[in-house]
Amino acid sequence: MEDILLSAVDRMQKEGAEFCDARYQTLGNATIRVVDRSVRALTQEKMGGVCFRARIAGSWGYSTTVLLDRRSLIEACLLATKNARLGGSKGAKLPELPSVNRRLRADVNIHPVDVPIEEKLRHVEDLDAALKVEDRVVNTNAIYNEEVRTNLLMNSFGSSVKWEEVRVRLMAYAIASEAGRQEAYYEFVDGTKGFELVKGTDIGAMGGSCGQEAVKMLSAKKPPSGYMTCISDPQITGFLAHEVMGHACEADEIVKKRSFLTGAVGRQVASELITMIDDGTVKDAYGSIPFDDEGTPSSRTVIIENGVYKGYLQSLETAAEMGVRPTGNGRAQDFGRRVWVRMTNTYFGPGDWTLEEMIEDVDSGILSDKGISGMEDPVGGGFEAKALRGFIIEKGKITDMVRSFTVTGSALQILKTTDAVGKSVSLDGGNCGKGIEDIVPVSSGGPHCRSKLVVGGG
Repeated sequence: MEDILLSAVDRMQKEGAEFCDARYQTLGNATIRVVDRSVRALTQEKMGGVCFRARIAGSWGYSTTVLLDRRSLIEACLLATKNARLGGSKGAKLPELPSVNRRLRADVNIHPVDVPIEEKLRHVEDLDAALKVEDRVVNTNAIYNEEVRTNLLMNSFGSSVKWEEVRVRLMAYAIASEAGRQEAYYEFVDGTKGFELVKGTDIGAMGGSCGQEAVKMLSAKKPPSGYMTCISDPQITGFLAHEVMGHACEADEIVKKRSFLTGAVGRQVASELITMIDDGTVKDAYGSIPFDDEGTPSSRTVIIENGVYKGYLQSLETAAEMGVRPTGNGRAQDFGRRVWVRMTNTYFGPGDWTLEEMIEDVDSGILSDKGISGMEDPVGGGFEAKALRGFIIEKGKITDMVRSFTVTGSALQILKTTDAVGKSVSLDGGNCGKGIEDIVPVSSGGPHCRSKLVVGGG
């Protein structure tokens, strides 16, 4: 395959491509879902193909194929150059990068493809059974997902890189019911790890804790509403980092002037306590990648430093348009999709406060605990997220648990009111779409942060 891809790159250059690349990718996925002691899903899928890209006079041409014989691949690469000639754009010349020649296998202890499906199923069944801590738990769900990606990329810079990405995720979800009221709770573990992630998890403790917390939430009170002090937990902090600030710093939104952060570089946009980072090199994090889908090595990009906006996330194309270096954020859902600027692991950096110190310093406020959803608004900069539950803070002490509520506000205004940032950063993995399409694995998070937000809920 390497010889064919190298020949295709050479052929595209001879056809006039100022830049071109060829990427062969295989994608393997497995999903197991057990609901109320019954197996509801058990799937294993694998697909593969090649994506060719050619850039002529600033215009991209794409072509993909799942036919892997030499003739089909050469025909596909010629179609990419033909498509590039049909484009009408006149983009900037791509920055020349040093060639890279590397071969990387995923750093895992137990490769999930080597684990029998029967063994995986047993762990999921055990997790589902552990959720049933008492009769008020009326619905139990245990879900296992794995993804194995292999990539081989050649480009006209002279790079030849081959790498593997392995991701594993295990989730528990319980619903408790009493007197017509239902509440839910969840726990999960994930990362760019092998099956050791599952084997290293205390399944009984994870399931039991999740079931017990769902029951506890049946006694949660109605949340307060109004503009107030809120200590956001790492998941809600992560929603702010990812859904609003993160999408708005993707440079393809900047060059189109569709981001509220257009022109923000050099400005004080947040409290000096705030530092925000996108880092695709975080060990074991769900969004980590050795290279992006253009072959650019992954990197650590400081977006905000001590409240000052520093820069955007870049692909080869946007880096050319803005006259900067690419940051390794050109990503595609798979070989059949185009490359966009996408996040990897996006989070706010640590501060100096413990959570206990933050709480003691609050006369009246609320502490969020776990997120349900967040709203993407890179154009207007508005923030809205839904917390699974929270805790009232009165005179420096935690009092009542409250059920689900929303937190809203202007992202920059929230960050300007942040007066305490926690010492400990945590990341949670998931899948992110550009809008609702082009899904890629990411993670987001940060520390506990204390800010002013609008709280509402029932």
